Amino acid sequence: MLATIKKWARTTRRDVVALWLAARDSRVPWHAKATAAAVTVYALSPIDLIPDFIPVLGYLDEMLILPLGILLAIKLIPGPIIVELRATAESIAARPISRAGMFAVVATWLLIAAVTAWIFLD
Repeated sequence: MLATIKKWARTTRRDVVALWLAARDSRVPWHAKATAAAVTVYALSPIDLIPDFIPVLGYLDEMLILPLGILLAIKLIPGPIIVELRATAESIAARPISRAGMFAVVATWLLIAAVTAWIFLD
């Protein structure tokens, strides 16, 4: 079972890197690029949209939302292109970090806090 979990983690990492590459590839349709970029930004962001300390919901994004987003993005990319991108992703040794993803998540939380404060303080 541990081997299966390790294999799943490796393929997930490879697919996220492949989606990162797909978001920059001119052969990928715009809607697939947008989906791939959104999933990649969220996956590589050092900050979760739903913090892990929240019971049950904290791990929901890692266990359900992220894999479904990866699956959707991969389905939108043409078959031969995703095969090529996965091969390229396997050859990349360093894991990319999305600072833009971090800023997007922080901005979302700040916006939620500002709207909540505005509603309750008004």
